[in-house]
Amino acid sequence: MLAGLRRLGVGKQIRLEGPETHQIKTGTLTMGGILIWGSVFAATAVSNTVNNLSIVVPLWATAATGLLGAADDLLGSLRQPPVGMSARLKFSLLSLIAIIVASASYFGLGLDYLFIPTSPDRWHIGLFYIPLAALAILATANAVNLTDGLDSLAGVCAAVAFAAYGIIANLQGQAAVVTFCFTVVGGLLAFLWFNAHPAQLFMGDTGSLALGAALATVALMTGHLLLLPLIGFIFVAETLSVILQVAYFKLTGGRRLFRMSPLHHHFELLGWSETHIAQRFWLISMLAAMMGVALALI
Repeated sequence: MLAGLRRLGVGKQIRLEGPETHQIKTGTLTMGGILIWGSVFAATAVSNTVNNLSIVVPLWATAATGLLGAADDLLGSLRQPPVGMSARLKFSLLSLIAIIVASASYFGLGLDYLFIPTSPDRWHIGLFYIPLAALAILATANAVNLTDGLDSLAGVCAAVAFAAYGIIANLQGQAAVVTFCFTVVGGLLAFLWFNAHPAQLFMGDTGSLALGAALATVALMTGHLLLLPLIGFIFVAETLSVILQVAYFKLTGGRRLFRMSPLHHHFELLGWSETHIAQRFWLISMLAAMMGVALALI
């Protein structure tokens, strides 16, 4: 696979406004997300669960967002000067995919409820489920994308979150969702072999958009969407840091709340090494996921 990506010339272009230490990563192979969701599709075919509608929905979400991310990565690598898909077009297509997945969950799987943490009762919300689910998919896809800025950071945090939802799905007896979650974890572990610092391969939007959309989809299928901000705590923190940075910049006429956003860049500019930031974020991610699983059990 690495040889194929080298032939395509899909090297990552590092933004100039980022930390200077990242410029050495320019040209590192990207589109590693193919390794992740390719493993998921292969494992699903082997386990013969593809005929189960409960796994078709997250598979379709993964494929559609993965292809969207791949198109953006290809454009950003092959164009001179390197320019990816326009933000408006990318957001519009991602929104469309989110609405389709949300509608399939509502009409195809009959999902219209959420669990309130610490309560066994289902909270049925009817048609409001569709816009809520679409917003969750769109937000989580972008959140994972923002987190993917340090070697192994997004990959490990995503693996922890999928493992947590796999455990929750197992407790609910949802075998198809369990299978999907842990095949994603397996695909991520294979990818992380090449993404360990110093990374030989980045997941790119090909991986980050697909992982975020798939994570939100399995959260919806377990009914524990309200636990997603906790189980995916690092993704939420990274996204909030960007939102707060932009809002503070506008409100104060150019002052900055963080040295740089997303949050991992702030710690880099404070002098933390890339590996220290990633490892500490992993620990926080694991603790948050454990708390999420515990709340699902109550």
